[in-house]
Amino acid sequence: MLRTLSLRLNALGLLAIVGVLAFAFVDQVIHGDLPCPLCLLQRVGFVLAGFGLALNLACGPRASHYGVVILGAAAGGVVALRQVLLHIVPGTGTYGEPLLGLHFYSWAALLFGLIIVGTAVLLLFDGGLNRSDDRSGDQSAGPGRLGLLALVLFTLMVLANILSTGLECGLGLCPDNPTNYEWLAPPPRTP
Repeated sequence: MLRTLSLRLNALGLLAIVGVLAFAFVDQVIHGDLPCPLCLLQRVGFVLAGFGLALNLACGPRASHYGVVILGAAAGGVVALRQVLLHIVPGTGTYGEPLLGLHFYSWAALLFGLIIVGTAVLLLFDGGLNRSDDRSGDQSAGPGRLGLLALVLFTLMVLANILSTGLECGLGLCPDNPTNYEWLAPPPRTP
């Protein structure tokens, strides 16, 4: 696969991860649907997968970067499946509102699986990954405008999620069923 096509596919993949993180973040801010600890860990999985794609855009495609994508998606997938299993038991209830019939953690499990499969397909067809003797002149191609846009948006989304997690959890453990932002809540009154 040509380097420019590989970079373009990595940029599109990173933009898709930005879209997932942005959708969850907008739901959090607009609808007040604060993420639970398992939800936050799933976001970390998306960030790790995105970090591998960002490495490909910034440093060039490498098998080790794709390994980061797969490991991040696998870790996030395990957390998402754990949450699915917590909520399929009758009488345990659910967390959050469903989207198109599935809760966010169910969608996350599906998306993590797609990320793993998509990354494996890229590895199958990216035969020039570790070749240093590529004389096509394509080796010096940078991430391009789409790649730079993806990198900037990913960085902003990661920073926004770090900030909101800090506001939600403070310096301690995040509550199991969060109802407010720890650092934005008024201090408790003393008698």
